[in-house]
Amino acid sequence: MTELSPERAADLAAAPLARAYLAGDADPVAVTEVFLERIAAAEGSAVYLAVTADRARREAAAAKARYAAGTPASPIDGVPVAWKDLFDIKGVVTTGGSAVFRHAAPAEADAPAVARLTAAGAVALGKVNLTEFAYSGLGLNPHYGTPVNPHDPETPRAPGGSSSGSAVAVATGLATVAIGSDTGGSIRVPAAFNGIVGLKVSEGRVPTEGVIPLSPSLDTVGPLARTVEDCVLVDAALRGAMPTARRGDVKGMELVVCESVMLDGCEDAVVAAFDGALTRLERAGAKITRRTIPEVEEVARLTAECGTIVSVEAYDYHRERIEGPEVEEMDGRVVARILRGKAMTGLEHLTLTRARAALPGAIAKRLDGAFMVCPSVAHVAPEIAPLDADWELFNAVNMKTLRNTSIGNFLNMPGVSLPAATTSPMPVGFLLAGPGGSDEQVMSAALAVERILRGD
Repeated sequence: MTELSPERAADLAAAPLARAYLAGDADPVAVTEVFLERIAAAEGSAVYLAVTADRARREAAAAKARYAAGTPASPIDGVPVAWKDLFDIKGVVTTGGSAVFRHAAPAEADAPAVARLTAAGAVALGKVNLTEFAYSGLGLNPHYGTPVNPHDPETPRAPGGSSSGSAVAVATGLATVAIGSDTGGSIRVPAAFNGIVGLKVSEGRVPTEGVIPLSPSLDTVGPLARTVEDCVLVDAALRGAMPTARRGDVKGMELVVCESVMLDGCEDAVVAAFDGALTRLERAGAKITRRTIPEVEEVARLTAECGTIVSVEAYDYHRERIEGPEVEEMDGRVVARILRGKAMTGLEHLTLTRARAALPGAIAKRLDGAFMVCPSVAHVAPEIAPLDADWELFNAVNMKTLRNTSIGNFLNMPGVSLPAATTSPMPVGFLLAGPGGSDEQVMSAALAVERILRGD
C-alpha cells in the first residue's frame, strides 16, 4: 500500500485502516481529524448526540505513538469508533435517547465495554442516536431527531433501530465502526436497512454493565461495521481477547433456510435478494436445505399468546418513570410498549421463562452443526412520514421489522446480518445464525459467506 491521504484512509474499513497505520501509510491523528470535520459538517443530521473531540484527539495521538514505537495495542489500534448513547463514557451524559436523561449527571467512569475498546486503542468519537431507551426496531426519535437512511436521497426512510445512529454513522462515513446493543434485533435490523454488517453475540459474551438496560435477560453488545472481518476484530477487543475466528469454507457448509415464520409476508425485493444469495452460495458448494423449524414456530406462538420478556423487564426498570410525571417527557410509542409488560400475568411470564430454558438447546440439536439462514428483515427500510403519522401502522411495521431477529434473541442465537446483493436501490440483509455459544463458528461462516455475496 502507498501512502494514503487522510480522506482516503478515513474511507477504509477498520482492518485495512489499522494495516495502513502499521505500514506507516496513514496517520491516526490526521484520520481522526477527518472524522471530526465530517461530524461537524453533518451537524443537524441527528446522528451524533455528543462529540468527544478532546478524548478522540488524545487517543489518536497515543495510537500514533504506539505505532511509531512498533507496539500497537491491538489489530484495531487507532480505529475511530462511535458509541450508542446507552453506554457510559466518563464525563459525558448518557441520555439513552430520552429527554428524561437529557440533563442527567455525566458518567463517572467508562462502561467496561468502552474501557476494553479503549485499552485496545480505539478512538472514541462520541455518542450516537438511538430509539428512546432502545425500544423499537425502526429508529425514530422525537426528542433528538431521527437519523435518515442514506440509501434513498428522495424520500426519508427509517434507519432501523434501536441502534439507528450507530448504523447511519458507519454507512455515511461518520465512523469506521460503531457499537450498539441488540435485545430484539437492534444491531442486525439497522445493519440490514443501511447495507452494512451487524453482529449479535450470545448472551454474556460482552459485559453490559454501564449500559442502560432494556431487558437484562436478553441484552447483548456488539459492533456495526463495513465488513465481517471488522466485526470479528471489534468483538475480540470488546472481550479483551485476540480474535480467533478464521474464514471457513462455503463448500460443504450446511445452511438451513428457515421456512417457519421467517419468510412469511416478505417483500418481493427481499425474497429476490435472499434467493439470489442462496443461489450464489449453492453454486459455491454450500448444502442448502429448506424446512420448517418447530422451535421458531413455538417462539412465534408464545410471543403472540403471552407477549415478550422484554416488555416485562423494561417495565420493571422504568416503572417509576412510567407511573410518575416523567412519562410526559417520553415517546408515547415507547411508553405503550413498556406498559404491555405491566399487563402480563405471572403465568405468561413463567411460560416464556420455561420456554427460554428449553428451546435454545432443542434448536441446537435440530441444527446439528448447520447454520440457520433467513432474511434479516421481511422488508426494506420503510418511509418515515407514514410511521410518524399513524401509531397503529408504526406498531404493525415495528413488530414485523423485529420478527425474524427477535426470535434469534429468544433462542440466544448469535447471528450476523450482512448485505445481500440486490437490484433494489434499498439494501436487504442476509442473516446467518447458529446456536447459543457458537459465536466463533458463526463468524467464521459469515467471513466465508461474505466473500461469496460480495463476489470477492
